[in-house]
Amino acid sequence: MAVDRFPVEAGHILMFARSIGDPNPIYEDAEYAAGTEVGGITAPPTFVQASAQFDPDYILRPKIGEPWFGSGREATGIRREPSSGAGGGGAGGLASGLHAEQHFEYHRHLRPGDVLSATTRAGDTWEKEGRSGKLVFSGSVTEYRDQTGELVITARSVGVRTERPAPQQAPQKANQKANQKEGGK
Repeated sequence: MAVDRFPVEAGHILMFARSIGDPNPIYEDAEYAAGTEVGGITAPPTFVQASAQFDPDYILRPKIGEPWFGSGREATGIRREPSSGAGGGGAGGLASGLHAEQHFEYHRHLRPGDVLSATTRAGDTWEKEGRSGKLVFSGSVTEYRDQTGELVITARSVGVRTERPAPQQAPQKANQKANQKEGGK
C-alpha cells in the first residue's frame, strides 16, 4: 500500500468508531477527551486501516465507471473464475491468500488534524506444512508518518496462501496409461 495523503478528521474518527461499535466518548466528545490522559479526541486503535480507501490501487476501493470487486456474490458484475487450487484464498482466484494476523505499534496517539502518508515494505516469509499442502506465510510492514515526517504507527500484517501438491494419479491408472502407450507403438 502506498498512500500519499490520508487526512485524519474528527468526523471520520466518529464514523469509524460507530462502525466498529465502540461508544468510547474519547472518539467524539472534545470536552470529555480534554480531561483524559490523552488530552483530546483520538482515533480508535485500528483506524489506520481506513487509509486503504486513500490508496488508488486498493482492490476493494470502488472506481467510478469500472466494475467493482465488492462484497457479495458477483456484486457488480465481475465474474469470479474458479481458483486453480494453487495459492487461492477463497476469493475465486482474485486474491492471493487470506489475512492471517495484524499488529499495530503506536508511537503516539493519532489525532484529528494529522495528515498521514503510508509506505509498505515486505516483511518476513516462511513456510509450514499443513494438512492439505504447503502454507506460505508472508509479512508486510506499513509505516504511517504524519505531516512532519514523524512515525506515528507501524502496522505489521501477515498473509497466508496454500500451495497444494499436484494431484497424483492412482498407480493402477498410471500403469494402464503406460501399457496403452507401449501397445500403441
